[in-house]
Amino acid sequence: MKKSTNPKQSDVADITRLKQCIKKNSHPTSLGSFKPACVFLLLYEKNGALHIPAILKADNIGYPWANQVALPGGLIEKSDNSPVDTAYRELEEELGITRPHVEHIGSMGHFQTLKNTEIEVFTGIWDEQETICFDPSEIAKIVDVPIDKLLDTHFSRGLAGRAPGWEELMYPIDDVVIWGATAKILHYFLELVY
Repeated sequence: MKKSTNPKQSDVADITRLKQCIKKNSHPTSLGSFKPACVFLLLYEKNGALHIPAILKADNIGYPWANQVALPGGLIEKSDNSPVDTAYRELEEELGITRPHVEHIGSMGHFQTLKNTEIEVFTGIWDEQETICFDPSEIAKIVDVPIDKLLDTHFSRGLAGRAPGWEELMYPIDDVVIWGATAKILHYFLELVY
């Protein structure tokens, strides 16, 4: 993504393109035989560029996603009225970000994990009017993911324009590596929008 001399214009163009891509394209459909979960891929502006907040799961013994970078979300519960309600509930539980502060754009479809879970990915724009807060017993830290850095890796490692395998699809961000289903979601997002 080329930097503009006026970052706000660049951000508006990126967000406009994102909204169009999410709403006009068909996305991966549900296979229906996995445990259903929902996550939020949020975008926010920081220092004139778009970023995504992700989480590093805590190193809890026996937890299948320990030490993995993920988007905020979780399994659908019976009390949830819809998948997007699950995504909002989990967003508030994990990061303290509430529904009024997220402009919901739409679903980017369904992605399967190696642990028999199917994740529906919802996209939104966060207004940053709330401070992120989390439970350190569940989340080790917040991983700030600059889209510019994702794009640099995406193109420099030859991940663009094809469907890399699990063993190859990795996005290093500072001291962590995004891999697995989260990397697959980010790859799809980058291919869709950029």
